[in-house]
Amino acid sequence: MKNFIFERAELDNLVETLKRRGFKVIGPTVRDSAIIYDELTDANDLPIGWTDEQTNGTYRLKRRDDAAVFAWTVGPQSWKKFLFPPIQKIFATHRSTKGLDFPNSKKQAPQESPPIKYAFFGVRSCELNAIAIQDKVFLGGPFIDPLYQRKRTGVFIVAINCNQAGGTCFCASMNTGPKATTGFDLALTEILSDKHHYFVVEAGTELGEDILKNVKCTKATEENLATIKNITEQTVTQMSRSLDTANLKNILYQSSEHPRWERTASLCLTCTNCTMVCPTCFCATVEDVTDLAGKQADRIRKWDSCFTLDFSYIHGGSVRTSTKARYRQWMTHKLASWVDQFGTFGCVGCGRCITWCPVGIDITEEARAIRENQP
Repeated sequence: MKNFIFERAELDNLVETLKRRGFKVIGPTVRDSAIIYDELTDANDLPIGWTDEQTNGTYRLKRRDDAAVFAWTVGPQSWKKFLFPPIQKIFATHRSTKGLDFPNSKKQAPQESPPIKYAFFGVRSCELNAIAIQDKVFLGGPFIDPLYQRKRTGVFIVAINCNQAGGTCFCASMNTGPKATTGFDLALTEILSDKHHYFVVEAGTELGEDILKNVKCTKATEENLATIKNITEQTVTQMSRSLDTANLKNILYQSSEHPRWERTASLCLTCTNCTMVCPTCFCATVEDVTDLAGKQADRIRKWDSCFTLDFSYIHGGSVRTSTKARYRQWMTHKLASWVDQFGTFGCVGCGRCITWCPVGIDITEEARAIRENQP
């Protein structure tokens, strides 16, 4: 892989180059007191001069005293919302004089036409790994999700290496960060000193290298690469949380009646926040709705959560009726049965489930308590 450097002013040029290539550039921006992902008009839409403060059940934005662009970690949204939308029409049927008109099963489900070419701008390493996990879920098995596949194909990814850790981050212990190692077209590291504001950029694909031809770059030096290494090491040391994954799958399988589940259940509100903000959760439900005239029926897929009572409903009632059973299901799936299904943990250490839990339940603390107090 090739490494270059470019000045802060060239960040605008990079966004414009992607737009000229026909990409819809999606990136971080400040809205409603949070950093969310939305379409970028230009680089000025980025969260310049902002940082975030996160801990259990708390998220706040704070102004910095400099013009850093990526001096924050992750907000309430993940890139999942663009590849696996919260609400998505699967197909529609129409009533005519001849009866019901069903879509041809050999044809693709209704989609936007032409398909949107996304460029994801500012993807953290933990989220690159989350996208890779969802790729396994939706594209890696014998049954491929055509809706996901259509949106995922051709996505251009500009990653950003973290130069500071968030209050709830634990990606280092999950081997998913803080530096991006794969899955990107370009990976940026922001370096800001008193006199110099620039980016070191690593080209991960031929397309990424081609895009850089439109940006004024110079070749990165050994000193630049050493700076990146130091930034990464410093970011790792800033993480106050960790998750010991050694034999964790078996420990959780053997702890289905651990008293910790009851304690956690006494706090949990089953609000589903942790699953909604999670970049890898993929639970969904399907609803059929009709218009008032009764001429059209739509089949809609919506995000759902294993924390809802209805999610495990079968004939005769719900399988998991208690909060204890539902929290145990979520955590055991994330850190145990997900490994059996997909060969990887369902957690990337982004810390969102800790930050956005109203009562501040910490998955790293729960796993530690179960490990340290085996029956």
